[in-house]
Amino acid sequence: MARFVLPALLCTLAALSAALLAAELKSKSCSEVRRLYVSKGFDKNDAPTHEINGDHLKICPQGYTCCSQEMEEKYSLQSKDDFKSVVSEQCNHLQAVFASRYKKFDEFFKELLENAEKSLNDMFVKTYGHLYMQNSELFKDLFEELKRYYVAGNVNLEEMLNDFWARLLERMFRLVNSQYHFTDDYLECVSKYTEQLKPFGDVPRKLKLQVTRAFVAARTFAQGLAVARDVVSKVSVVNPTAQCTHALLKMIYCSHCQGLVTVKPCYNYCSNIMRGCLANQGDLDFEWNNFIDAMLMVAERLEGPFNIESVMDPIDVKISDAIMNMQENSVQVSQKVFQGCGPPKPLPAGRISRSISESAFSARFRPFHPEERPTTAAGTSLDRLVTDVKEKLKQAKKFWSSLPSNVCNDERMAAGNGNEDDCWNGKGKSRYLFAVTGNGLANQGNNPEVQVDTSKPDILILRQIMALRVMTSKMKNAYNGNDVDFFDISDESSGEGSGSGCEYQQCPSEFEYNATDHSGKSVSDKASSAGVPAGARPYLLTVFCILSLVMQGEWR
Repeated sequence: MARFVLPALLCTLAALSAALLAAELKSKSCSEVRRLYVSKGFDKNDAPTHEINGDHLKICPQGYTCCSQEMEEKYSLQSKDDFKSVVSEQCNHLQAVFASRYKKFDEFFKELLENAEKSLNDMFVKTYGHLYMQNSELFKDLFEELKRYYVAGNVNLEEMLNDFWARLLERMFRLVNSQYHFTDDYLECVSKYTEQLKPFGDVPRKLKLQVTRAFVAARTFAQGLAVARDVVSKVSVVNPTAQCTHALLKMIYCSHCQGLVTVKPCYNYCSNIMRGCLANQGDLDFEWNNFIDAMLMVAERLEGPFNIESVMDPIDVKISDAIMNMQENSVQVSQKVFQGCGPPKPLPAGRISRSISESAFSARFRPFHPEERPTTAAGTSLDRLVTDVKEKLKQAKKFWSSLPSNVCNDERMAAGNGNEDDCWNGKGKSRYLFAVTGNGLANQGNNPEVQVDTSKPDILILRQIMALRVMTSKMKNAYNGNDVDFFDISDESSGEGSGSGCEYQQCPSEFEYNATDHSGKSVSDKASSAGVPAGARPYLLTVFCILSLVMQGEWR
């Protein structure tokens, strides 16, 4: 009999111990979890005072828990907001850098043009007086066109400068031959001899090359800063998927449900979740790095041969030198023009003006001495601006591939890289055992924490990739001294089966690009010259649409 009493007693004691232990666990306090929950502005009535059964939990580990169903739902929304806030903070700094540098460059270039125009006007008034005042609109038009090119880009710089020198030759030819009457046809004939006679010496050729390269580089560089600003601004607004939100909740707040309020997520655990949630942003990295490299190349040009400051500061001196060259060679130039265009008709004796060769143009233009030059535009110099931006560009390289790590480096998001054992791994306080997956959408198929649909890239990201790609192409053209606004993109975006999935016309970038060729003709102009009248094109489009509808009806 005693043989059976002892085991029964032991079983009874074991059962009582288990019951007492269960009661103790069940009554474990949730006061610290509740305090932190309320501190975030949530209703304290959502939070239990002691652990409860966790069968109602959908994402966080079940079992005894300090989280009610309402708490899990609100923590889910909070984790999404926390993630968006940290990503936004990382991007906002970079966006502010590009925004401030773009503004500074824009102010500098515009003020540089204003200073150059004022300098030329002031000195030409002093040197040529009334004669300049009568023809000042010619120079005003020159600067207006330069400003229009910088702002809008819809100016063919080469044609515009050729036109300026042709108009200047016509005005000067009249002035140095004031005893003759010239018809418009005769002056048109005179302008045809500009290239052959080189009445202004080599100044027009050199200035055209310098101005074109400098303005293309300056405008493209400023435009590149604006593209970078806009890309970062758009991509910084993240909208996590449902799968990402579940992973964020599990990482940031599910530890609270187990009472581990001071235990932070493991660094590698955080890295996998961020790489899954920021998979599309990671795909920006390749084109972003190419874009940064192209910007740095153009920056080198701006510091060297394409320096717009060194071109615009002495432009008044260069134009005056050209005028003086024409004055000194006016006799030879006039004789050759008379031979080619025929002898002009003399004015009646009473209307012959006094020749200006001994008066208005007798004094050579007096250039500024260095101490007399206007103060530097925007209170700085191009060299200082470019040096500063180059440093920021180098820091911005690999930004998107580094973004997941930078988010996890935030102490609010994860434990330090060296704290691998006392961290939250999604299930408990222990080491995280999974390897960290790669960056980008294609690498997320085996992400252990976030389920990512690798077959559906984000449309917004694709558009930013296209904007960067187009801008990089323009940068390379600017680096080579080519006018980036006068290349025809229609060939690149036409044809079938390109495989890009996105044509230029279908995926508009942040800028309107001028589809014009090197002659300055637009694509629509080409269509007109090819025998399609401008007025007929809408009708052709209508006919095409009707035919398409008819064919669709037949196919059905």
